[in-house]
Amino acid sequence: MADEVDVVVVGMGVGGEEVAGRLASAGLSVVGIENRLVGGECPYWGCVPSKMMIRAANALAEARRIPGLAGLATVEPDWSPVAKRIREEATDDWDDKIAVDRFVKKGGRFVRGFGRLAGPGRVEVGDQTFVARRGVVVGTGTTPSVPPVDGLAGTPYWTNREAIEVEELPDSLIVLGGGSIGLELAQVFARFGVSVSVVEALDRLLAMEEPDASDLAARALVGDEIAVRTGATAARVEYDGQQFTLVLDDGQRLVAQRLLVATGRRADLGELGLSSVGLPDDARFLEVDEWLRAGERLWGVGDVTGKGAFTHVAMYHADIVVRDILGQGGPAADHRALPRVTFTDPEIGAVGLTEARARERGVPVRTGYTDLITSARGWIHKAGNEGFIKLVADADRDVLVGATSAGPSGGEVLSALTVAVHAEVPLATLRSMMYAYPTFHRAIEAALADLG
Repeated sequence: MADEVDVVVVGMGVGGEEVAGRLASAGLSVVGIENRLVGGECPYWGCVPSKMMIRAANALAEARRIPGLAGLATVEPDWSPVAKRIREEATDDWDDKIAVDRFVKKGGRFVRGFGRLAGPGRVEVGDQTFVARRGVVVGTGTTPSVPPVDGLAGTPYWTNREAIEVEELPDSLIVLGGGSIGLELAQVFARFGVSVSVVEALDRLLAMEEPDASDLAARALVGDEIAVRTGATAARVEYDGQQFTLVLDDGQRLVAQRLLVATGRRADLGELGLSSVGLPDDARFLEVDEWLRAGERLWGVGDVTGKGAFTHVAMYHADIVVRDILGQGGPAADHRALPRVTFTDPEIGAVGLTEARARERGVPVRTGYTDLITSARGWIHKAGNEGFIKLVADADRDVLVGATSAGPSGGEVLSALTVAVHAEVPLATLRSMMYAYPTFHRAIEAALADLG
């Protein structure tokens, strides 16, 4: 016999947990299904613990900037308090009891297992079947995408999970992948004394962002004595039980104690039973409309939709899905001003379209640019002050369609630019604003002046 409920949430990651909890609090009968940890990647192996690592690494970097700025300093890195803090935050070595209890206290019913669609509004998990009167929400997230490099399978390579869980640092590390995750972790380990190499197959780091951001990231990593190789393809991996050897396509051999694979993430939809609801089982992502609807009584939230693998996207989606299921109306999804931050030092924040992407879409582009070090705050900040602001405008409509904010507070300065892109604030209005002095965000004014 099938259990009939109002809503079934398959995948209790950041977005799924938010949907399930809010609907349960609203009085609906909700079943939440998760085969891993409630809360998803973010609190256990993603955003939160990685930023704890970054905070610690940046503290070391700041201390090393004291000479010439404020006196003398001796820095002795110690990984043990970082590892301890991560384990405490992950609640006793990666246990989700607190998150499960939080959901149940809201009135939800939790089922541990792998949920599979078995027709419209129908979900199977183990020997249980649930029929959802209002619908099913899929928030199964993504998993690391591991390239088919010869010799890699079967070796004890790291993904972000092993890198986050490490208690004793290796002497050396190869990072395969020059995206945000790889660069953030590479810089952390380097600042704690690990010899790090980064290998990226494309011709620049952070290839989806502005070239200026790629150049800045490369300079920052080299400044931390990280060996950066771009345009380098991994041909083969060797492991002798003690160390990894990464053989590049040009024959060059890199040797390190550990290998971190950070080559992106993928939605794992193959076993979800999409064909039972008329969708292709081999879909790369769950296609959704502006209300995150994927089909009859079916919604998707977060990474699985392919709209952006960020916690803030999943939470944004969750709010829209909750309102749609409850019939509350309100605005539908708008991904034009999707913000993203690479938490290297300096931080690299971006929103909306890059210049190249805007031109690809036929936007009549004008750009404005300013170096952060030419601003009063950049000059005052001195050590670690490198960065820039770049604006991408639609010349016909006189609004911003994209922007990049890189610098010591790049992610925070980005907030003003995100508002400008999202609300389509006229450039004339942005130019007429007052920008507090001396702040990093005041550099926006200089970039606007350069925009013309």
